[in-house]
Amino acid sequence: MTTAASTRRTFLGSSGVLSATAVALLAGRPALAQGMAGDPAKDAGILNVALALEHEAINAYQLGAGSGLLTKPVLAVALQFQGHHKGHRDALTATIRKLGGQPVAELKPEDYARALDAQALKSQADVLALAARLELGATNAYLGVIPSFASHDLAQVAGRLAADETMHYTALTEVLGRPLPAAALSFGA
Repeated sequence: MTTAASTRRTFLGSSGVLSATAVALLAGRPALAQGMAGDPAKDAGILNVALALEHEAINAYQLGAGSGLLTKPVLAVALQFQGHHKGHRDALTATIRKLGGQPVAELKPEDYARALDAQALKSQADVLALAARLELGATNAYLGVIPSFASHDLAQVAGRLAADETMHYTALTEVLGRPLPAAALSFGA
């Protein structure tokens, strides 16, 4: 099974080569994509790495929601964050399909449970710590690819995804009672 860390490294190492067509589609501008050249198979492959990360996040929140360990207010926020990841998933899936690619399949819930070591989740704090770790990894993955994009549109999309992930990480950090990063420029490094 591919680990989240190796998937993020793959995303960071390869995503700076999306074509203008993929950028336009991902940015929700299909008319702009008309007539643009690119390598749709390569673009779909790169976007599938990001999609795999979103599948993992959705399932991590599902593990937390189904654990019975979250209080009602925390559960509501976890489900809201899961909804954000579903929105990311849907945008990536639609773009991959528009490129003629096959979106990467979501694994079985038990595969995510095993990969995320769900059996170690014994408290609300454990669930939130797992979510915070994944959100920080996603923040850094999306921020890490921005400098490699020639397209301002794709950099903007990656920035928007990173902003969602950063918001999630910050909220989780606050609920856990952990200090926020003290240094400036602490994300994406």
